[in-house]
Amino acid sequence: MLRFAAPGDAEALLRIYARYIDTSITFEYDLPSVSEFRQRIETISAEYPYLVWEEHGVLLGYAYAHRYRERAAYQWGAELSVYVDDSAHGRGLGTKLYAALMALLRLQGVRTVYGVVTQPNEKSGRLHTAMGFTPAGTVHAAGFKNGAWHDVTTFEKAIGDYDAPPPLIPFRDIDPAAAARVLTEN
Repeated sequence: MLRFAAPGDAEALLRIYARYIDTSITFEYDLPSVSEFRQRIETISAEYPYLVWEEHGVLLGYAYAHRYRERAAYQWGAELSVYVDDSAHGRGLGTKLYAALMALLRLQGVRTVYGVVTQPNEKSGRLHTAMGFTPAGTVHAAGFKNGAWHDVTTFEKAIGDYDAPPPLIPFRDIDPAAAARVLTEN
């Protein structure tokens, strides 16, 4: 079942994220506390969608969006992140989470979505390519983790037209019925 994340999901989502801390997939060095992770869910959810995939009461993956860059002119772009539990890899959950996330971002008025992928990460590269993202460029030696420098490739995908846009709609202001339809349709 696809649903919106709640602050009470922090501990379960942190267990999923913990598997990635010792990899270069995230550039975060230390696992955040449950309290800090809960705060992240609350902060992100106020402006952008934060989704979880739940089966039989167990959270198996999550995805969220956040502003791509902070300057005002960037407000129509969003960076996406997805994390899936080891037990659920290869089942298409990342694709389902990303598809719903992009549908919700369209409701907000987002025009372009980005995936920022540490190299090497073949699985993430395949996910982005399969979902219609194209490589937008690579920053070389962008981060140092686990004794090595890592490049970061940005993937981009247009999800809206590029007419003169109105201001971006914060996620908290999206029609709840429209948002609920996205979850049931994806």
